[in-house]
Amino acid sequence: MDYLPKDPAILVSSVNMLLRDEEFDRLESLCYAFSREPKEIKNYLSMRGFVWSEQQKQFRPIGYDQ
Repeated sequence: MDYLPKDPAILVSSVNMLLRDEEFDRLESLCYAFSREPKEIKNYLSMRGFVWSEQQKQFRPIGYDQ
């Protein structure tokens, strides 16, 4: 993957897959590899109904993050 997608659903899927498959060990590492700020990604996805779960190390729909 050369870049992170802009579509929220595809972005969530891509980030979660890269973390799950252990391509990256942390969200911060993944973001910096794609020249993005973690806060930027979190804010973008938060406005679209997703929240970062540090415990599960994945983005989840708001309400399913517990």
